[in-house]
Amino acid sequence: MLENILAIFILIGAFFTLVGSIGLIKLPDFYMRLHGPTKATTLGVGSILVASAIYFSQSDSGISAHEVLVTLFLFITAPISAHLMAKAALHIQTPQSQKTQQK
Repeated sequence: MLENILAIFILIGAFFTLVGSIGLIKLPDFYMRLHGPTKATTLGVGSILVASAIYFSQSDSGISAHEVLVTLFLFITAPISAHLMAKAALHIQTPQSQKTQQK
């Protein structure tokens, strides 16, 4: 049963990481490309880290603190870095596609 749960977490993580990577390639401008790595990929890597924490918590005694700390760091820093990159892009007036521009 544990292997099935771990496999589900890993497959979910791989799917979201793949979707985030494809979004990084396919989306037309910088502002839309921010969503790929910060939204989908963060969820994907977080899911893989949860699977790793469950696995190592079962094989060792106690909870695996390394994965929990990495997950917390990832979920705290990804939105902040995306916000700062978007503000910097607005400041240097990075061109936007027609889909991104406000009407």
